Amino acid sequence: MGKAGAVRKVAAAAAVGGGGLSIMGASLYGVLRAEALMARRQIGNADGEPPNATGWYGHGRPGPAIRMALLGDSSMAGYGVDTVRDTPGAHLASGLAEGADRRVYVRSLAFVGAQSRDLAAQVDKAVTLEPHVAVILVGVNDITHTRLLSESVRELAQAVRRLEDAGTEVVVGTCPDLGTVEPIAPPLRQLARAWSRRLAAAQTVAVVNSGGRTVSLSSVLGPEFAATPGVFFGPDRFHPSAAGYSGLASVLLPSVLAAVGVIPVEDMLPEASRGEAILPITRAAVQAAKTPGTEIDGTAAGEASARGVRGRWVQLRRRRRQPESVVEAPVGTEPVPSDAPAG
Repeated sequence: MGKAGAVRKVAAAAAVGGGGLSIMGASLYGVLRAEALMARRQIGNADGEPPNATGWYGHGRPGPAIRMALLGDSSMAGYGVDTVRDTPGAHLASGLAEGADRRVYVRSLAFVGAQSRDLAAQVDKAVTLEPHVAVILVGVNDITHTRLLSESVRELAQAVRRLEDAGTEVVVGTCPDLGTVEPIAPPLRQLARAWSRRLAAAQTVAVVNSGGRTVSLSSVLGPEFAATPGVFFGPDRFHPSAAGYSGLASVLLPSVLAAVGVIPVEDMLPEASRGEAILPITRAAVQAAKTPGTEIDGTAAGEASARGVRGRWVQLRRRRRQPESVVEAPVGTEPVPSDAPAG
């Protein structure tokens, strides 16, 4: 089965609640499970809990404020860094405050070890905030715990749908390429790479069909990790370092800005010179899984969002990175009405 066919199979199984052991079959599933347990024993642990990015950013900027919820696992929480300024949440909030020239209130609900099945409880808390935008990073723990991909994708789709139904724009950073993780040795590394890329592509199909947009993390830091693992990996050799989280946030930020309507005029239409196009969703998803920073959005495709013989048509974008902003620490932790005077 081709890659697009495998992705359609996982997405279809997620939609109807079926699916076998995995996209790789029962025998490889067993091999991966055994070797994954060995790899997990080799991976150390960073110390302590991650700093909490919850709070206000953009002090002194005008209102009304933008409310943002952060959901998912340790990669969203910033596990392994010492200061809140080094978390991806602080990078995203500071960049959003500067790009929109508005205050930003963040509630971080992500926690270490979270899997896709934990998103339901996180969404329960997020919707009480009535966020304008939610950013989700999840999938790595589903891979390392060898969960059924169809189940993981279905749980993510349900979370996105609930947020979208509540009026929240959703940006999902898809599962990164686990082939870049140093402690995972061949042949598990090749299997982990294939599995994580297929999960990322299936996540894309499910999220876009549920009303959200995705950004491929892929091997976003792969070359840097390979060249200088001591700089871009954290103490446990599995989670990113402060520099790694900064790079991760820089990939997500342009799509977060677009989700809240802060987007340059020149980025409104696909640009062929950047490899942007309107494609069938499964083809776009497979392509995006290989290229970090690729955004897939079905809501902006206009008439092209209609379905064809290859499924829904979507926009594949590679948005321009934003200049790095000064990263703030949050001020206060309690939300106030979004139309309150600037603080």
